[in-house]
Parts: sequence; C-alpha cells; structure tokens
Amino acid sequence: MRKRKVAVLLAAMMMASSLTACGGAGGSSTSSGADSPEQTDEAAARGEEEKAQEGQSAAQEAVEIEFWYGFGGKQAEILEGVISDFNALQDEVVVTGVSHSSYGETNQMLQAAIASGDVPACYLSDPVASTRFAERGLIQYLDDYIAADPDFDKEDIIDVFLDYCRDEEGHVYSLPVWGSTQVIYYRKDMFEEVGLDPDEVFATWQNVAEAARTLQEYYADVPGFYGFEPMYGADCLNEMAYSNGAAVLSDDKRTVIFNSDKYVEALEAARVWINEEKIMGIHFGGDGWEYWYKTIDDVMQGRAGGYLGSSGDQGDLDFTIIAAHIQPGFNDHAPAPYADAHAAGIVAKAPEEQKKAAFKWLTYLNKVGGMDYAMATGYVPVRRSVRENEEYKAFLEENPQALIPLEQAEISRKQWHDVTGGGISDALTDACDLIEIENVPAKEALDEAAAIAQQALDEYWAELEK
Repeated sequence: MRKRKVAVLLAAMMMASSLTACGGAGGSSTSSGADSPEQTDEAAARGEEEKAQEGQSAAQEAVEIEFWYGFGGKQAEILEGVISDFNALQDEVVVTGVSHSSYGETNQMLQAAIASGDVPACYLSDPVASTRFAERGLIQYLDDYIAADPDFDKEDIIDVFLDYCRDEEGHVYSLPVWGSTQVIYYRKDMFEEVGLDPDEVFATWQNVAEAARTLQEYYADVPGFYGFEPMYGADCLNEMAYSNGAAVLSDDKRTVIFNSDKYVEALEAARVWINEEKIMGIHFGGDGWEYWYKTIDDVMQGRAGGYLGSSGDQGDLDFTIIAAHIQPGFNDHAPAPYADAHAAGIVAKAPEEQKKAAFKWLTYLNKVGGMDYAMATGYVPVRRSVRENEEYKAFLEENPQALIPLEQAEISRKQWHDVTGGGISDALTDACDLIEIENVPAKEALDEAAAIAQQALDEYWAELEK
C-alpha cells in the first residue's frame, strides 16, 4: 500500500541521515579513532530517538481493507456514513466501501475475486450466500477471533440472527449486522374510532378477520376499502401457516409437508377472506416492488385498516396515524414469525493482517454501526444490549414503533431453507398465487404443488447420496 511504501522510505532516509552524522563525528575524533564518551552517548541517544520515531510511524500506519456490499441509493449513503464514523473513531483500520447493485452481484463478484486471488477483506450479503461460501471453505470461520476478544459477548446477539451465521455444530462463520421481520401496521385512528383493542385484534388471525369485517362495514362509503391487507406473496401466507403449527418440510428434511391439514387450514382461511368475503385485499403484479408500495399507500391514505409488512417499511410510514404490533397466532397457537439477517463475512484468502482488521470492522458493525443503520432505516439491531444504549433508548422514546420488531425478533424463527435451490419454494409460490389470485381451493393448489416439490427434493437427496 502507498502508506507502507512512504513509511519505509522515510525510515531509510532517517537511517542514512544517522550514518552520515556518525561518520562526521568519527572524522573529528581523537587520533585513536575512538569516539569520546560524550559522542557515544549522543549517538546512542539519537539512535534511540530514531527507533522511537520509526516505531511511532509503524504504529500509526493503518491497515486498509475493502468492504463489499450490494445496494445503492439512500441505504448505501447511510452505510457509507457508518464506515466514515468507524474510520474516524480509530486509527488502526481504514475501511473502503465498494457498492454493487445487489447482493447477487456482490456474490458473483466475490466468487470471481476469489478465483483470481485478488480479494476484498470482507463483504456483506444474504445469509444463504454466506452459508454456501462457508460450506465451500471460501470464508473465514470466526471462532478464534471471537475467543480472543473478551469484549465480544456472543451471547448478547439475538438467537435467530446468530442462527443464520453458524453451522450445526455452533461454529460461527459470519456476523449478523442487522435484521428484518414482518410486523403488523395498523391505523390507530381507525381502531380508536371503531373501538377496537389492538392487543385483542392481533392476538389471532381469526380476530384480525373479525376486526376487518367491522372496519369494512364502518368504512363502507370509502371506495376500495379493505379491513386488512395481508401482503401479497408466499411469505405472508407462510407466516399464517407456521402460526398454525405447520411447516414446509419434515424434521429430517426429506418430505414436503406444506399440504398438511394445518397448512391447508391457514391458507384456505386466507383464500376465503380475500376472495369470498372480500374483507381483505391484496395488490399484485406491476414492476418490482410496485405491489408493496400500493399496499402501503392504501393504509396511509385511509383505504385499509392495516397490513402485514416489513420492519424496513418504518421509514415510509406516518406514525402519527399508524402504529405497529407483533404478528398474530392462528387459532390457539402462538405467533411464529420468521426473521431474516444480513450477514457479513471475512474472505479466507485475504492476508491475515487484513482478516484481523476486518474482524475489528465487522465487530463494530455488529455492535454499533448496525444500531445506527437500524435507526436510520427501520431494520432491527441484532444485539439485546441495544436497549441499554442511551442513544437507542432516546430513539425509542421518540419512535416506540421501532421496539416492536426488536421484541418480535426474540420470538422469531429462522426462515426455512430450500436445499433444492428453488424447486420447493417455486412450487409453493405458484400454489400461493393460485390461492390468492385465482381463488383455487388451498387443498387442491397445495397438493399439486407438493407433488412437484417432492420430486425436486427426491432428486436433491439422490444426487447428494451418490
């Protein structure tokens, strides 16, 4: 690095200067050619001073590392601010952020860099990618770094977020830096006007449906009004099913069970509420996230009583009229929401000096930077101790809705992982579309999808066991 070359050059110049000075002293020495005691002491003092200066120069030299991540716009600006704060707080590490268009591009670029040998020290991506990198030995396991840092406190990280970053034996290969989870948002002014108790309404999905009927009747004169809008797509329906005690796969991961009675019951209820009773509505189609923002607009503009959305939506909502709540359970089951984590890892091929520097940066991001990012974006901090942070406590006093995702994370589960690379999730997504959009009975749609998904799963195991 350029700083290192400059330091070496300066040290060489200082040594040359020292040698010249010593030679001059020798030229004026006594006839015996030996230095006087005074001259010897002066030379020794100069030598010690020069060594001290060289040591100080080396100590001041920071290790420069690159940190790759996959998003732009406002979120990138916020993250770059976190990077700048870290660089300003200490003089041991200098982080340079490198932005890509998406996590997918970051993953591709990272694999290409690893193949060429010219790698960044660390990166930020989705946890599925980090898991695959770890399985292939491409990223550095962090257990030794964590053990060597007495202030790390692994137990402080919320379980669901750490679960995304460690293997079945508990070894950590990446660090969660912030998370997300889907929570309820509702119009508190509407609930007050109609006389609905949010805690009672959001105790079960059946109660949500009953409240939606009440709101639908009360606001019948509002064009296109829905009592509630579950967000379009498989995620929301899966949340309902899991909150009814269902699951996508059997415990041994060999059997598709998303056509079980509990799964069917939850998705059939959603079909009836959306397509027959029409007390709930969905937006679908359009470009990109258009359906998502149309859902938010309905609630913001008084065309819906509430919706299920991401914790990351909080920056787009007006909390003078909207409040947040933890997800409901289904029937007599407790809520079973999932939470996602954004994971940062260290590249195995990076030099050890850069790995150590990267761990310092990622630890800061895990503890402090992630909290700052969460406050600016609506994502969820990954450490429990954030509640004791004075800055975050002040933030919660002004933004009490931010506490809901943090509390929900403590009861959340890890998102199920499709080992087939999409064969199962694609079949389930297609079934959810049939149920929500085409009004196909849940049992019919899920049975057909399960047969397709099971074939993909059988092929996966057969290939794995060859």
